[in-house]
Amino acid sequence: MKLGIINSAFQQAGVDTATGLMHIARTGFDCVDIFTEADGISRKEISLVARACEKLDLPVVSLPVVSVGLIDFNEPVREFHLARTRKFIDLAHTWGAQNILLVLGEYIWQREVIPPQEQWQWGIETCRRLGDYADKKGVDIALELEPFRLSLLHNVSEMVRFVDECSHPRVRANIDISHLVLSDTSPADLRQLKGKAIHVHLSDCDGKVHGDLPPGRGVVKFAPYLQAIKELKIDGAVSIELEYAPDPKRIVEWVEEAYTQTAKLMDQVGLRS
Repeated sequence: MKLGIINSAFQQAGVDTATGLMHIARTGFDCVDIFTEADGISRKEISLVARACEKLDLPVVSLPVVSVGLIDFNEPVREFHLARTRKFIDLAHTWGAQNILLVLGEYIWQREVIPPQEQWQWGIETCRRLGDYADKKGVDIALELEPFRLSLLHNVSEMVRFVDECSHPRVRANIDISHLVLSDTSPADLRQLKGKAIHVHLSDCDGKVHGDLPPGRGVVKFAPYLQAIKELKIDGAVSIELEYAPDPKRIVEWVEEAYTQTAKLMDQVGLRS
């Protein structure tokens, strides 16, 4: 697998897109995930990313998109977010990315007002429609497992059930290692995602709350998870996810540390190619 990073690590530290991409390439990453807003992005920014990534030999592999309105109880809201998410698919196609990384969000009102199965079904229906559109563009959809109690896809079993019920060749799963730890998922449980997972996120955490730290800054034991991921034979990328560095002025060192530690871990299990 390739080793990448979500460029939001630099954006959140106030670093402009081109400079962030330059640092990512210089550090040694194989590829990049681009965090942006497809609804309203300027042609100038689209062109900037395309030119910079081509010049730096840094292919775009994924575009994260949080689209919680896809499971909203209001049909017009779902339709809006379908249209918005299609724009991410278009942008992924323009940049030659493999997938969009889709976050569906959480059950509303503690699952007490609207029957949870209705929100689940809205997710199935909207993802099938997005899958049909993505297929025309040659782009996959990687669903994010979120470890929070009310998340629609909060563990591997629910992810497998959703992908199976959606039954669309373009709608697959993302694996986020720290999310697995926070949802009490063992490396062995990843066998359930054989043939279903297409993308990987990697970060550390304290084992209690969401962290997005460089490996070694938390408690995650990465080797068993990376070995399990290797056995899935995913043709994709492991993308480091770093959010809200404690000292934005030292973001370059923060990213370099994450790269060095992750590259070492991937080499230990022979996962990087």
